[in-house]
Amino acid sequence: MQPAVRTRGATRPGPPPDAPPPRDARIRSRTDADARRVLHRAARSLLHDVPELTDRLVAALQEQQPAYRAALRADRTAVWQEAHGSLRHSVASLIDPRGTRDAARRCSWRIGAERAEQGLPLDALLHAFRLGGSLVWQALVEETSAAAPGDVRLLVHVAADVWNFVDEHSALVAEAYRQTERRLNRRRENRSRLLAAALLDGTSRIADLPEAAEALDLPEDGRYVVVSVAGGPLAGSADVRSAAVPAGLRAHWHTGADVDHGIVLLPAGAEGLPDAAPERDRPAGVRWGTGPAVDGLAALGDARRLADLALRLCPADGGGVRLCERLPAALVVSSPELGRALAERALGPLLRLEPADRDLLLDTLTAWLDCDGSAQRAGERLYCHRNTVLNRLRRCEHLTGRSLTRPTDMVELSLALTARRLLPARHRTAADGDRAAAR
Repeated sequence: MQPAVRTRGATRPGPPPDAPPPRDARIRSRTDADARRVLHRAARSLLHDVPELTDRLVAALQEQQPAYRAALRADRTAVWQEAHGSLRHSVASLIDPRGTRDAARRCSWRIGAERAEQGLPLDALLHAFRLGGSLVWQALVEETSAAAPGDVRLLVHVAADVWNFVDEHSALVAEAYRQTERRLNRRRENRSRLLAAALLDGTSRIADLPEAAEALDLPEDGRYVVVSVAGGPLAGSADVRSAAVPAGLRAHWHTGADVDHGIVLLPAGAEGLPDAAPERDRPAGVRWGTGPAVDGLAALGDARRLADLALRLCPADGGGVRLCERLPAALVVSSPELGRALAERALGPLLRLEPADRDLLLDTLTAWLDCDGSAQRAGERLYCHRNTVLNRLRRCEHLTGRSLTRPTDMVELSLALTARRLLPARHRTAADGDRAAAR
């Protein structure tokens, strides 16, 4: 039986006393301390030899890196100072990692950003950092071998300190480089967009043309066509643009709110833009207009205005129009008020008829003109006899006072029909407005 009263001197069990560290841990701790002592001694000595170490690094870069050879030819002093600063921070960090960390990181970040701005390849820059780390390690071994050969073996225990610094700062340099590169790319894209917009608006200064040519990668004195593209569910996509511009031609695309404009460089000897995608391969609803060819970037403003005019002539359901093939219609669309006046002058009595009668006569006149004045073919198109077509045409002559055998009257009637078909509702004739009000 257990005693009811604790015997004198008995104590409550407690945690066991701290056990001494294992023998191998004590040895490892002493070894690490000795290794750091050796590392610090060699690094302090190496601080005085950083200029010589820099000379070795610059010589190695000149021998191994073509990109640095070009940089050294351009400014050898700047490359030397950059290498010297990086190596000095690398060595100092081995002595006082915490005290030198921020300054070392700022130095590496600045190098990455500046080299991105200068266009030095990132691979070359990272190779330079790895080469610098290798030279620092080699110098530490050489210094220790000269001062205390028996301590060289201890450096193995602190090798990670050297290469961790190289890895950390290589990553830092790469991030600074990539961030700067992205910023520069955005700046270049914005500048290219502004230059292209000025060319297409016709507001570009002569002094800006060389910069625009370089930014857009287009010759200043090339021969160009501007293509205006709009419509379709994929507006701005590669499929839409390829429908308007044949593959293989150099083109710079400027994206707008409603219309994209392509600045297309024509091949030598070409007078215009060849056909692009076959009609069956064209995206539904896409419209594009092509202006005449112009010489030089300075003429792109006029080319864009004419391409936009051609775009206005495109059918609503899609397709392309070359302005040179639709010049009479372009004349009408380019001056809507004159087009409205012409339609009223030439077609006014017809337009004031009842809608069914009006549309019948206008459709007949349009079909007859489209069939090159053949009543037989117009009748086939309208599903009626040729004599019916002739009777309707005589009625058109009577109402309008125009003769379909007089060339000047034919021109007026043809342009008036074009104006009625192409101009927006607000540019239609006054007769249409009067009839709409009467209804």
